[in-house]
Amino acid sequence: GAAEQTRFPIPVSARPVAAFEPRNPERRSFGVLQFRGGLVLSSGHPRFGGFSGLARLNGGRDLVALTDRGYWLTARVSSRDGRPTGLEDAEMAAILGASGRPFPRSGLFDTESLCIADGVAYVGIERKHEIARFDWAGQGVEARARAVPVPREFKRLPRNRGLEALGVVPSGPLRGALVAIAERSGKEDEPTLGAILGGPQPGLFSVARHDGYDITDLAFLPSGDMLLLERWYQPLRGVGMRIRRIGARDIRPGALLDGPRLIEADLGHEIDNMEGLSVHLDQGRTVLTLISDDNFSFLQRTVLLEFELA
Repeated sequence: GAAEQTRFPIPVSARPVAAFEPRNPERRSFGVLQFRGGLVLSSGHPRFGGFSGLARLNGGRDLVALTDRGYWLTARVSSRDGRPTGLEDAEMAAILGASGRPFPRSGLFDTESLCIADGVAYVGIERKHEIARFDWAGQGVEARARAVPVPREFKRLPRNRGLEALGVVPSGPLRGALVAIAERSGKEDEPTLGAILGGPQPGLFSVARHDGYDITDLAFLPSGDMLLLERWYQPLRGVGMRIRRIGARDIRPGALLDGPRLIEADLGHEIDNMEGLSVHLDQGRTVLTLISDDNFSFLQRTVLLEFELA
């Protein structure tokens, strides 16, 4: 009923992650990334979990995350001495479809990717291979979905390998274009499909894949360079995470994108199934935030990590 549609507060407890590499607790530098801090988040509310999209707004003070069952999470990030300490005023709300009907009730709920730019939120819907846009600045969680046209090639993607990564180009010749990348569109380590939507140079490109990793998110640096979050996950065997950096000039139709790794981590580090990545500026510092999708499993955790790019 109506109660489902309104936002509802939820309790979220946060346990600090003191060290990214527990066996080496003093270590803060991981290549060009400095570990700022992290949180293991938990809540008794059944809607909490499964986070696969993330945005930080207003200099990082506000956090917006997306569950893959069609809910928004909004919260304020509290911090001390430049490291996150908890989430305050956490609320959840069902994502609303074009008719105002909640996504979870319309079957459109494999919501896997999120970016918010210039007051607009974009959400990638995996099994349907669709992208929706929302008037975030005007209406926040009460905004209704409006369809973004996607290339027909995306409609041919495997059901569960769809639009895991979205971002809006912040600067340079492609400024304002939406970039979307599929988790994996071919066999293991075959390149995956991406698209530039809108802007002066729309078209398809592909992204090289290595070592069994799948693409799970992207975020743009202020320079226009793109960061790709990748993860490797096998039940019982473990999990890995990697971030690659792609040069802004390389992103164009027809390109095969690849770039150097900024970080690679495994179960020797405080990670889980890392699926969400965002970038924000905090007093001129470039901060990366990552969140994990616990698949609503008691064996997994919701981990929020912050790094600063040197």
